[in-house]
Amino acid sequence: MSEKKIAIIASYASSLINFRGELIKKWVEMDFKVYALAPDIDDSTKNELTNIGAIPKEINLNRTGLNPLNDLKTIYNLYKTLKKLDVDIVYSYTIKPVIYGSIASKLAGVNSINSLITGLGYTFIGETLPEKVINKLAQSLYKVALSANNLVLFQNPDDQRLFIEKRLVKEEKTGVVNGSGVNIDQFDFSSPGAEHISFLIICRLLKAKGLYEYIKAAELVKDKYPEVEFDIVGPYNPDNPDSIEENILNKAIDKDIVNFHGREDDVRPYIKDSSVYVLPSYREGTPRSVLEAMSMGRPIITSDAPGCRETVIDGKNGFLVPIRDHKSLAKKMIYFIENRDEIVKMGHESRKIAEEKYDVHKVNEDIVEKMGL
Repeated sequence: MSEKKIAIIASYASSLINFRGELIKKWVEMDFKVYALAPDIDDSTKNELTNIGAIPKEINLNRTGLNPLNDLKTIYNLYKTLKKLDVDIVYSYTIKPVIYGSIASKLAGVNSINSLITGLGYTFIGETLPEKVINKLAQSLYKVALSANNLVLFQNPDDQRLFIEKRLVKEEKTGVVNGSGVNIDQFDFSSPGAEHISFLIICRLLKAKGLYEYIKAAELVKDKYPEVEFDIVGPYNPDNPDSIEENILNKAIDKDIVNFHGREDDVRPYIKDSSVYVLPSYREGTPRSVLEAMSMGRPIITSDAPGCRETVIDGKNGFLVPIRDHKSLAKKMIYFIENRDEIVKMGHESRKIAEEKYDVHKVNEDIVEKMGL
């Protein structure tokens, strides 16, 4: 019997290692030949993919924007690649790989087409007219693409329900997994510092991540507790329509409200130095940064929003706050400052939940089982 082949399709090459590395290893251990497809694969990522047993293949894919001619070329090039590789199974994640990868897979006659919806992004929560137009277009494209799928996985039940209600996918094709999981050995427990209090957010610098709310809450807390630190780690995304305005962040930095560290490949030292992890996002799939902070034993303050609310048992390992509500966020921050023993107590609960629910090996077993491998 010939070796079975899987192609995994991504928007960002680095995510193949950072978010799917353990899943790729799992497939390789199961004796699958794994092709890792993404645009702009640098030499370092190529080496890392090769080291875990995958075969990197570069593809042409515009990550943002809609250009019908470019998108048709993308589908055609993906079709040619998949046909040439003669893969049996395709696994795509994030919007463009899911849409174009699914259509190309169908055209190439791939036997098993699988997609992971990692979150709905700003287009599904946008309120401006252009965002609403893009939302409608994205839904139409999803409907066409997902009809080709054997399995569509979601990272939270809210997203699953929304897609079913909007008739973008048939319920019997769907399943829910606990995010992309977290390596609980790599993100090992360290006791949170409760003497010098600091709050941390790790994210791309987008409005929908709740960054403005984080900055406004920090300003309120600093009025009462000026010694408390607020850290931001993450890259600017100037090409993203949802990108924050640099001048707002720069003002907060100049006024010593926040410390900005930019993009960091290894976030563990920042989590280790923090007391409480914060992500007031408007909507997520399952936020990986929250899982990493939980695994390292940090209490969480996050939004009562799809994808976020699954990570916190309110009052046990942290707090849920309403979206776009910086005052509620500030109140919960002040609670931890004034009840420091709760930082350690809730941090231990976070670690327990990470071990029981979000261990990457358990999550990958679930994915493999749902794919019928």
